[in-house]
Amino acid sequence: MTPAGPVRPGSPRRIVLGVGGGIAAYKVCEVLRRLTAAGHQVRVVPTEAALSFVGAATWEALSGLPVHHGLFADVPEVPHVRLGQTADLVLVAPTTADLLARAAHGRADDLLSATLLTARCPVLLIPAMHTEMWDHPATVHNVAVLRSRGTVVAQPASGRLTGADSGAGRLPDPAEIVDLATLLLRRVDALPRDLTGRRVVISAGGTHEPLDPVRYLGNRSSGRQGYALARVAAQRGAQVTLVAAHTADLTEPAGVDLVRVDTAREMREAMLKAAPQAEVVVMAAAVADFRPAYPSSDKIKKTVSDPAPVSLVRNPDILHELVRCRLEGQVVVGFAAETGDSERDVLTYGRVKLAHKGCDLLVVNAVGRGGAFEVDHNTGWLLGLDGVEAELPEGPKSLLASYVWDAVAARLTG
Repeated sequence: MTPAGPVRPGSPRRIVLGVGGGIAAYKVCEVLRRLTAAGHQVRVVPTEAALSFVGAATWEALSGLPVHHGLFADVPEVPHVRLGQTADLVLVAPTTADLLARAAHGRADDLLSATLLTARCPVLLIPAMHTEMWDHPATVHNVAVLRSRGTVVAQPASGRLTGADSGAGRLPDPAEIVDLATLLLRRVDALPRDLTGRRVVISAGGTHEPLDPVRYLGNRSSGRQGYALARVAAQRGAQVTLVAAHTADLTEPAGVDLVRVDTAREMREAMLKAAPQAEVVVMAAAVADFRPAYPSSDKIKKTVSDPAPVSLVRNPDILHELVRCRLEGQVVVGFAAETGDSERDVLTYGRVKLAHKGCDLLVVNAVGRGGAFEVDHNTGWLLGLDGVEAELPEGPKSLLASYVWDAVAARLTG
C-alpha cells in the first residue's frame, strides 16, 4: 500500500514570488536566493509598496528575470494572465493585511492581485503584520475565506516585530518558508486544515546523558524530522507543543509552543506532563537507551592509565509509558530507527517493535549510509497496529510528515 495524495518529482519548477509592502520584505531576498539555488525559475512580482522596501534592481539581480508591478508593463506578453496560468506555485511573502483583503475580495488592480486570480496551481500566502492587525476580525474573516477556497494561508511566527513590539504576526524564518513551498511543489494537497483545534504533542532531537560536566553520551539525531512534524501539524491547524532535546540549531517552527529538555528523564517528565491534554502524541525524538550509572561531578582527567569502564543503566521507555497511560481516543505515534542484519530486514524489525510498543502508528526508518540522521530527506514505512502498511516516498522530511498526519487525521475522524 502507498500513501494517498499526488507526489510530484523534485525537479525545478516555475514559481511566482509575490512580495507585499511590509518591512519583512527584506527577508524575502533570502527566500528568493534559496529557491533559485534549488534550480527553480522564480519570477518576482512585488506590489508598488514593496518596492519602497526593496528595489526592483535587487529582485532582478537575484532572480535573473525582469520585475514589474503594474498591469501595463510588457503588455504583448499578457503577464497578468500568463504568470498565473503557467506557474507551478504562487508564493506571497510577506502577505500584508491589505493583500489578504484584496485577495479575499478578488481585486485585480495590480499585477500580483491579477496573478492570484488566474493561478490554478497551489497558492501559499505567508502573512506578516502587527498582532493587532492579524487578530482583527476583518483579517480573521479574510483568512477563513481564502482557506475555504483552497488557498494555503500559513500561520505566522511569534516574536519581535517592528520597533519594540512583539507578538504573533512575525514572518517565519526563510528556511521554513522555502520548506513549505517545497512541500507544496512535491505534494499539492499536503496542507489541508484537517487538524484545526486538535492538540498535539511531539518530541524531537537527541537526548544527552552526562558523563561528567564536559562529556555526554548522545546520538546523531538532528531533530529535523520532529521539527518537520511540528511545522506541518501547525500549518494544518493543530495546537502544537514541541518537546525538543538537542537539535542542529534549528529555528523554532511558526505557531508552535517549544519546551526544551536535555536528558531522557527530563523528556519523560515533559512528555508525561503534556500528554494528558493532547489528542495526538508523537515520539519522534531519539531517546538514549542508556545513561551512565555514576556521572562524575568533576571532569574526568586524562591520565597515563586507561580510564575506568563506564557502567550504564537503562533509561525509561517513554513511548511504552505513553501507550500504557494514554487516554481513550488518543492517537500515539512512534518512530523506529532500524538496521537490518543477517537474520531480519529493517521492515521485519519494525513490525516486531510495533507489536512490542503497542502504539497506533510506527514510522520505521532505515539508518546508516546517509539515511534518516543528519540529512534533510527521509523515507521509510508507516506501520499501523491495525495491519496497515505504507511505503513512504523519498523526499523532504516535511513530505514524510504530511503522510504521517494523513494517517493520524484519518484515525481521529474514523
